Amino acid sequence: MRHHGNGLLTQLRRPPGGRDGRIMLLAQFLDRAGTGVWAASSVLYFTFVTRLDARQVGLLLGVAAVAGIAGSPLAGRLAERFPVRGLLIGSHLLRLGTMGLLLVCDDFAALLPVMALTCLAERAAKTLEMLFATRATGERRSTYQALTRSAANAGYALGAGAAAIGLAVGTEDAYRALVLGNALSYALTAALVARTREPRDAGRVAARAGEPGTGGPAPAPSPWRDGGYLRFVLLDIPMNLDDSVLNVGLPLWLINHTTAPHAFVPAFLVINTVLVVVLQLWVSARAEGPYRAAAAVGLYGVAMPAACLVLAFGTGGGAWSASAALLVAAALVTAAELLRSVSSWELAVSLAPDRARASYLGVAGMSQSIQKSAGPLLLTGAVMAAGPAGWLGLGAAVAGLSVVQRRACLRRLAAMRPGTGATQAPTGATAV
Repeated sequence: MRHHGNGLLTQLRRPPGGRDGRIMLLAQFLDRAGTGVWAASSVLYFTFVTRLDARQVGLLLGVAAVAGIAGSPLAGRLAERFPVRGLLIGSHLLRLGTMGLLLVCDDFAALLPVMALTCLAERAAKTLEMLFATRATGERRSTYQALTRSAANAGYALGAGAAAIGLAVGTEDAYRALVLGNALSYALTAALVARTREPRDAGRVAARAGEPGTGGPAPAPSPWRDGGYLRFVLLDIPMNLDDSVLNVGLPLWLINHTTAPHAFVPAFLVINTVLVVVLQLWVSARAEGPYRAAAAVGLYGVAMPAACLVLAFGTGGGAWSASAALLVAAALVTAAELLRSVSSWELAVSLAPDRARASYLGVAGMSQSIQKSAGPLLLTGAVMAAGPAGWLGLGAAVAGLSVVQRRACLRRLAAMRPGTGATQAPTGATAV
């Protein structure tokens, strides 16, 4: 298509979704900038301002991440009955409130529900953004997803850079200022979302207020009874492991298993951010549509094992050879991320029936939340504990599961084609 040939700046000026798409991209940029501030400073805030010990900080963040798993299906369920725009504004305002509470809470028992609500609202907001984009951009959702990824990564990098200034000051007031900066990003994001229009939706289950009821439509299918879609979501969890490998696996492997300089750790994030901003649109243009997205799952099963091979065999030498190998692994993990960010979203949308797309996407969003909770534990407790053999085992597992995921998606897509008698997703346990 012609829009594939346009550059990043041109697409940002005239994104899919028109005016609303452009506003949402700016909103997500600001949101992720605040997230970058908080991600870079949260552990230090809990350590030096609220005086939690390391065990309490780990437990707080772990329980909050588990609570966040419920955010995606809850948001999807609500979006079947209420306007997405209002729900998204509410999610941002809820996070604004929890950041305010964070400033006045100074003990573990009070912080636990605050952080749980924060993570739940964050995951809900991401699912609602995904649903908003799906409804507003239609068939160009892959292009919009690429623009979202570029804007979000740029915002995250800006936020992390801003946090570095506050961390350099190092006072309690400086840490509190960073929390206020994050809260301000949520307020501005909510204000921007309020300027958009509710996207058209042919799949809402409940009638709008004031609409006459004439017997109502047939009950929409439930993702919880759709075995084929649940299988897709389950297999999508290991297809998100690139996130934990980049943010947890590579730094800890460098520190504990190589002689590479510790100063190379920030380079992983730099490589990831630059490659995503530069290449995401190009990758998305070549993985547009459900069948190309399914092919991208197979390529993911090549990129991730390749990174694991490099980590297993390339990091045992001297400091500089290990550093070079780690940078190559970071580039390969980023390539996997570029493929996954397109394939997971496109397939989550394409494999869902139109009449219940919101609730289906809410369930699909759980795969990222579960991975964020379980992925670091898998890497630290099993993969890295086993040394190079652990990386080889992880690579082999991801490669095998990617083949299973790709074949299952292709079978379901074939069953959903018009004329096959299964244009809507089946609801039984034997969906594919």
